[in-house]
Amino acid sequence: MAQSLPSVDLKDSPTGCCPRFDPAPWDGGEFSLEGLRFIKAQTRSFLFMPLDMTKVMTETQKAIDAACAAPKDRYIMLSRDLSPWKCEHYFLVEGDVAGFETLELPGSFLAKVFEGSYNNMGNWYKGITAFAKERGFAFKELFAFYTTCPACAKAYGKNYVVLLARSA
Repeated sequence: MAQSLPSVDLKDSPTGCCPRFDPAPWDGGEFSLEGLRFIKAQTRSFLFMPLDMTKVMTETQKAIDAACAAPKDRYIMLSRDLSPWKCEHYFLVEGDVAGFETLELPGSFLAKVFEGSYNNMGNWYKGITAFAKERGFAFKELFAFYTTCPACAKAYGKNYVVLLARSA
């Protein structure tokens, strides 16, 4: 049975940027995003490497903060590669944000936590695919939750990435 997203202590942020991430409530969980609202932004990529990620993330977060739409007890930004040249990002919000379409992401999401360098993404994809098959979970889309920025991952000594497979 799908559960709601785990809460996050947004104040547990020694870096002043990204909160620490606890992988335990996420790993192997099946989550419903029913009733949650997201706004969408896009970044440009070159062979799946983001080119304007910092600019887009900063501008989008500023818009969320200006609208007072940031959730108080959880955070998630889901990323999905559309091609080697473009990526979509879905930011969880608790209200409308000027200049952005608000949407929902229905369905169940099976989560698997991975840790390490982003160049492991190919192996992580194989890992979530095998995990989903083992659980009998057919999926049509894959999203990544990059839990911290690169600077915070370095400061915390862990680079956790949650892959979420969206049910077919």
